[in-house]
Amino acid sequence: MTLDSTTRGLARAAFDESVRQSILVILGTAKGERVMRPDFGCGIHDLVFANPSATTIGRIVREVHESLLRLEPRIDVTRVDVTPGHTSNVLMIDIAYEVRATNTAFNLVYPFYLQAEGGA
Repeated sequence: MTLDSTTRGLARAAFDESVRQSILVILGTAKGERVMRPDFGCGIHDLVFANPSATTIGRIVREVHESLLRLEPRIDVTRVDVTPGHTSNVLMIDIAYEVRATNTAFNLVYPFYLQAEGGA
């Protein structure tokens, strides 16, 4: 959080930044985590103990795409790709989207960490 020197209150994010922050909140929230909005969030957190297989990657792509379509009406999701990260327990979720109001294209990469089986 930052302070706005003109209004002496909390600074608000610019429109495109607000959209990016909203996407990060959606991806970072597990379904059922919010008591009053149990449908809010993304189902990728159910896959944290899954093996990084083609099936898991396909489910992650579907969950991310469906969650963003349902919860962020200000964007059009143009592509969701999942690739292995720098270690065996991380997958990089690459999301390409377009902000509807400005027709501006953006790309966001979200690291998704898988829990090693039997480990902490």
